[in-house]
Amino acid sequence: QVQLVESGGGLVQAGGSLRLSCAASGSIFSINAMGWYRQAPGKQRELVAAITSGGSTNYADSVKGRFTISRDNAKNTVYLQTNSLKPEDTAVYYCNAEVTDHTRRLFGYWGQGTQVTVSS
Repeated sequence: QVQLVESGGGLVQAGGSLRLSCAASGSIFSINAMGWYRQAPGKQRELVAAITSGGSTNYADSVKGRFTISRDNAKNTVYLQTNSLKPEDTAVYYCNAEVTDHTRRLFGYWGQGTQVTVSS
């Protein structure tokens, strides 16, 4: 089993910043892509940013230039630096990881989510 634990969410004023973290632990042989998704009330979950094991990144158009995804492979941790936050960034942010476990099987895992609220 693999667990993803997120931290770093909170309440911030528009224009502010937050740094989200997600640490993976458990039966991990390797981690392929890692990403952050978000889900606002009444809306579908959407991809915010993703990063491969080699460091290639992909961002939603709505966050380009404001958010930065990074990872520390030695710590099995992915980060999301969020700057210039807007009220429309308010959502529950979820971490996702594609993990090859010690049996060499590939699974996708989700964290429990962390709330980000941006006040105007």
